[in-house]
Amino acid sequence: MAIAVSRDGHVATVTMDRPEALNAFDLEQLEALLAALRGLRDERDIRCAILTGAGAKAFAAGADIKRMAAMGPQEGEAFGRLGHAVADAIEALPQPVIAAVNGYAFGGGCELALACDIRLCSENAVFAQPEVTLGIPPGWGGTQRLPRLVGPGLAAELIFTGRRVGAEEALRIGLVNAVYPPGGLTDATRALAERIAANSPRAVRAAKSAMARAFAGEPKAGLATEIVLFASAFATEDQKAGMRAFVEKRKPEFTGA
Repeated sequence: MAIAVSRDGHVATVTMDRPEALNAFDLEQLEALLAALRGLRDERDIRCAILTGAGAKAFAAGADIKRMAAMGPQEGEAFGRLGHAVADAIEALPQPVIAAVNGYAFGGGCELALACDIRLCSENAVFAQPEVTLGIPPGWGGTQRLPRLVGPGLAAELIFTGRRVGAEEALRIGLVNAVYPPGGLTDATRALAERIAANSPRAVRAAKSAMARAFAGEPKAGLATEIVLFASAFATEDQKAGMRAFVEKRKPEFTGA
């Protein structure tokens, strides 16, 4: 199967599993990934998700160019809309999503990583939006999400040239949060996911929802949403458990109630 989903405690791992093609996307894999992401949305027991690629060579090397080469405008639009749907599904998940980027993250692969809340990568990671070298612009959200992360000037350079960015540069420009040796990426990502999952799931989901308003360019609406979500948290068992544990100098036990 092109997409594998595993669950361990409160953490789900979604793996793009097509290593023989560097996890490049075809229609079947995109549809399977979309279904997997939407399926996680209502899993209340899952508090954090990890998105990664199978094998050591690639997170995802973008779209399957051999298939794209034969597409006309209508097929291209449908393919682009499907890519948008997958990226939007990542952003719309109430649970935080961590991208664990091992190896190549090109084109659509880079764009799906951009849609995640947090990006960690291995020392061999390479990012690029090379679409202009293929005669097309980015089509899965790269023109919107990359400027938000690295700034408009640098995003313009990377998109207009298609040049590759290694792990250390990705860290320096804010494209990723941290870089790890290839053998340490999985454990580091898991540790971060578990740290997130140990917190109040209601509070984390509320924070992600409020942050989405700022990313959408609606800071005033985001602030209004933030105060509503902040106030409503005080009616939850998680708030009581967390603050009581702090006062009593012990670790809280959150249930999401």
